[in-house]
Amino acid sequence: KAVRKRGDAFEVEAQNADGRVTMAADLVIHSGGRAPALEALNLDAADIAHEHGKLRLDAHLHSTTNPAVYAAGDAVGGPLPLTPVAALEAHAVVDNLLGTRAATVDYTGIPSAVFTLPTLTRVGLLESEANARGLRYKVAHANVPDWFTARRVNESCYGYKVLVEEGSGRILGAHLIGPDAAEVINLFGFAMRSGLTADAIRHATFAYPTAASDIESMLP
Repeated sequence: KAVRKRGDAFEVEAQNADGRVTMAADLVIHSGGRAPALEALNLDAADIAHEHGKLRLDAHLHSTTNPAVYAAGDAVGGPLPLTPVAALEAHAVVDNLLGTRAATVDYTGIPSAVFTLPTLTRVGLLESEANARGLRYKVAHANVPDWFTARRVNESCYGYKVLVEEGSGRILGAHLIGPDAAEVINLFGFAMRSGLTADAIRHATFAYPTAASDIESMLP
């Protein structure tokens, strides 16, 4: 809602489910990312449809109004404005330019990370998103600062939440905070893109002690 300077500190006013909250902070960082620089391109003159800061594209990243135009990256306005996603979209564009023009982008299992201390990571669905889709699922979540991964670096914040679809065992989402979370979330993402079930991961054998070996204990 608002950020106010209060002497050497800042006062941050925000909104949550319980109403407005106010908190003090030494530093406030805006991390909204980058917006695509479309305004200066005069897209209308080239008959390139756009809205809300992104191009209007079909499933093949092809402009719906100008057959000479494809797009990748921030101009797509996809679900995740990340560098690896832009690269994935670029591969699809190249395939469409040089091949059959049938390539699409599968956004399943793309992880993201906020490199704070400790690191916060996510792949897949939130509970609210799974509920909105009418999915039936099991949840495993816990704070585990006593696990070796946290204890070896004296980190008091280490936790996880994992959503697994009932019946199929499909991993719907994983959310981690703590040491090595950015590495472990990649494994969850790989499992989701590869169609590995929770049982398949649970019966895998990992080197120990490693952060990756925690995965089998994170599954419901």
